[in-house]
Amino acid sequence: MQRSLALRGAQAGGSTDLLCSMEPAALANVPTSGVKDKHQELKFPVPWGHVAAKAWGPSEGHPVLCLHGWLDNANTFDKLIPLLPRGCYYVAMDFSGHGLSSHRPAGCTYHFLDYVTDVRRVAAALQWRRFTLMGHSMGGAVAGMFCFLYPEMVDKLILLESLGFLLAPEDTEAWLKSKRRVIDRLLSLEAKEQTPKARSPEAALQRLLEANSHLTAEGGAILLQRGATETPAGLVYNRDMRARTQSREYFTVEQCVKLLQKIQDRVLIIISQDGLLVPHNLPSRNDFVKALQEAFESTLKEHIQLAEVPGSHFVHLNEPEVVSGIISNFLTAQNTRARL
Repeated sequence: MQRSLALRGAQAGGSTDLLCSMEPAALANVPTSGVKDKHQELKFPVPWGHVAAKAWGPSEGHPVLCLHGWLDNANTFDKLIPLLPRGCYYVAMDFSGHGLSSHRPAGCTYHFLDYVTDVRRVAAALQWRRFTLMGHSMGGAVAGMFCFLYPEMVDKLILLESLGFLLAPEDTEAWLKSKRRVIDRLLSLEAKEQTPKARSPEAALQRLLEANSHLTAEGGAILLQRGATETPAGLVYNRDMRARTQSREYFTVEQCVKLLQKIQDRVLIIISQDGLLVPHNLPSRNDFVKALQEAFESTLKEHIQLAEVPGSHFVHLNEPEVVSGIISNFLTAQNTRARL
């Protein structure tokens, strides 16, 4: 019998559905010391199975939905959330095809908008009418798109190593190639019908670290605990291979500016000095990133807070204390702009 690895002894098989109704609680005067390191596993039914999640803090607390990056899972927030204000209710979800969530039906491609739909489904299941969104990397882009589509539902937006948009290809031909690649890779995977490869725990971790140079061994082990299933033959990655080729939503700078005008909430953007959004790591996209940052500052003005911190793309997992104070101040700030 297969069993999913779960962090700190929480068994995936023992999780129960949890649908809770709540009003966003005021954050003024709440204790700012970290939440307890204990979490609860959640499952939300969807037509093709379920979306899995884990929650920390009191269910009556101010709701914060946490979105992981591409091919990661909810465990990416395991070290950060215990350091954040305990007056909040944090729910970190696994996108479909990631972590402990069900894979999408056979024949389906993982479209970017489908991840946004996952967020809307979870918010509806939790009966959240207004909440805070925190997203890392691709999760930040999903959070940004959700804000553009449902601005009335989000009170604050926290972007970790993300600008809230996916960078557009340089030219039309590159855009066309990216779309063609999605179709070709899907058909190739279907034709091969490969059985997921089983690896020893050491080999599975090594493979993960090789594919993510910004991860530490500890961070990789944390992701692997939710991202793999133990079988008699070894560990098998949980993620759907089709998720490796997602159909993305790209924007021009002009479109980004117009979308930014729809944001009604306050925004915190945290960029790591050795991450993926700094000049030496984006040599061909510098102009786009610079223009987008300027658009954020000019369009949102006093509603935006930009912070550059030491660390890598996974600073929130590798060194959470570097960003926890900034995020905590932002979460607890009321009508005035949070300050670094």
